[in-house]
Amino acid sequence: MTHGRQTSRIRPESIAALAVVVIPAAVAVGLSLYDISARNLWLDEAASVSIASQHGGALGAALAHDGGNMLGYYALLHVLIGWFGSGSLVIRIPSALGAGATVALLALLGLRLFGRRTALLAGLLGAVSLPMIYWGQNARAYTLMLALICGSVLSFVWLVQSRRGAWRPWVVYVIVTTAAIYAGLEAVLVIPAQLVILAWHRPRVRSVVGAVVAVAVCCVPLAVLALTRGSGQLFWVPSPSYKTLRQVVQSLGSAGLEPNFYTPTGRWLLFLTLALTLAAAVRVGYALRPGADRRQAWRSSLVLGWLVLPLAITVVISELSQSIFQARYLLVSLPAVALLLGWLLDGIWQSAGGPVSVKPLAGPAVAAALLATLLSLRVLQLAPSYGKSTEPWRAASQFVLDRARPGDCLAFYPLDVRMPFRYYLRPDAPAPTPVLPSLPLNRVRPFIEQYVVPAAPSLASAVSGCSRVWLVSSHGGEADGPPLSRANYSRYFVLLGRLERRYPSLSSASFGYAGIISVALLST
Repeated sequence: MTHGRQTSRIRPESIAALAVVVIPAAVAVGLSLYDISARNLWLDEAASVSIASQHGGALGAALAHDGGNMLGYYALLHVLIGWFGSGSLVIRIPSALGAGATVALLALLGLRLFGRRTALLAGLLGAVSLPMIYWGQNARAYTLMLALICGSVLSFVWLVQSRRGAWRPWVVYVIVTTAAIYAGLEAVLVIPAQLVILAWHRPRVRSVVGAVVAVAVCCVPLAVLALTRGSGQLFWVPSPSYKTLRQVVQSLGSAGLEPNFYTPTGRWLLFLTLALTLAAAVRVGYALRPGADRRQAWRSSLVLGWLVLPLAITVVISELSQSIFQARYLLVSLPAVALLLGWLLDGIWQSAGGPVSVKPLAGPAVAAALLATLLSLRVLQLAPSYGKSTEPWRAASQFVLDRARPGDCLAFYPLDVRMPFRYYLRPDAPAPTPVLPSLPLNRVRPFIEQYVVPAAPSLASAVSGCSRVWLVSSHGGEADGPPLSRANYSRYFVLLGRLERRYPSLSSASFGYAGIISVALLST
C-alpha cells in the first residue's frame, strides 16, 4: 500500500517533467518539418552536399580545404547520402531533428537549474524561433551544434553538482563538448562561461579543468586543419559595426535573420526581447549584490555568461585579428536567450507570493501576457519565411537549360556556384558544355571559395569552340566589403571583360534578392 501511494505521488511529477521537455521539442520538430523541401538550396547547402558526396581521399581533401569546420556533420551527411541519396528532405532531416534535440535539452537544462515552469517557458520560446527553424530546415550543422552545446552545458551542471570522484558526468561532458566542436568550431565560445561558474564550485575545479584539457586534446586534429586553412575562408566577414551588431541582436532575439527575413513587427519583438533580457540581467546582478545569499546565483549567472561571453570574445578576436563577428557564428548563445527569458517570466509568475487562497493574479497574468506576446510576435516573424528562397537556383538552372543551344558553353564565377547550379539539373536534360571549370556536370565535386579568372590566352583557348557563353555568378564579392571581398568583386569584371572582347553581345538576367544570382549570355 505504501509503495502504491509513493508511486501515485511520483508519477504525476514524472509525467509533468516529461511533458515540459517533449511538448516544446515536438513543436520544434513540427515547425522544422513543415514545408522543409520548399526552399531552394543555397550556396552553403550545396557545398554541404558536394563535400559529403566525396569518398576516400577526395572526402579528406574536401574536409581539409574547409578547415575542419563541421567535420562531424559532413561525416554524418556522407553516410545519409550514401544510404538515401541527396534529396532535399534527406539532407535537411538531421537539422530538423537537431532543432528538436536542442529544444529538448534546453528544457532539460531549465528543469535541472530552475524547475518545470522555467523549462516549459524556455522550451516554447526556443521552439518558436526564426533562427532555430530556419537553420532546422537547412543542410548545415548549426542546430546539431546547438543541441550538443546544450548537452555540454547540461553535462557541465551534472558534473559540478556530482559527488567527488563521479566519473560518468566527466566522460559525458568530454564526449558531448568534443562533438559540439566537431559540429562547429564556434562551439568553443561557450566553454569560458562554464569556467567562470567554477567560482561557486571550487572542489570541482580540477575535474572540470581536466575535462576541458581532454576536450582540447581530442580537438587537436581540428586545430591542425584550421591552422592549415588559415583565416582566408572568413574573408567575407566584415569588421564589427552597427550593422553587424544589429544583425546579431536580431538573430539572438528571433526578430529577424540575415539575409532578408524581416517583417515590420520585428522591431516590436526586438524591443520587447531586449527589455526583458536587460531585466533578466539586472535580476542576476541583484542576486550577486553584496549581502545577498549568492549560493544559488551561479545558476542564472551561468545562463547570462552563456549569452554575454561569446559576444564579448568574438568582438575582441575580431578587433585583434580576422573578424568572426557574424550572426550565424553567435547562434551558440541562442538557447541562452530563451532560457534567460523563461527564467525571468517564471520569476514574474511567482512574484505575487502569499497563500494560494489570497494570492493575487497579477504575477501569473503579467507572465502569461508577456509569453503570449513574445510567441505571437515570433510567429509573425517565422510564418513568412517558409518556402522563401533567397537564392532560387532551381529557377536559374532552368532558365539556362530552356534557352541553351547546341554549341553553347558554361562558365561559373566563383567556381563554387557550379555546386547549386548542378544540383538542380535534370539528369536527362541537355546542358551547355562546361568550360570554367571544364568538369562534366554529372560529376560532383566541391569548390570552396575558388575565385578563378584564367589568363586571357587560357580563357580564349577554353572558349574557342563555343558559339555562345553562359556566365553564371553569385557571391562574387562586394564593392564595399573587406579587402579580399573587394578584390574578388573586381576579378569578376576582369573575367567579364575578357569574355566580352570575344563575345561583344551581352544579355543578362538576375534571380533572388539577397545572394543575387546573375546569368549573363555572351554571344557574337
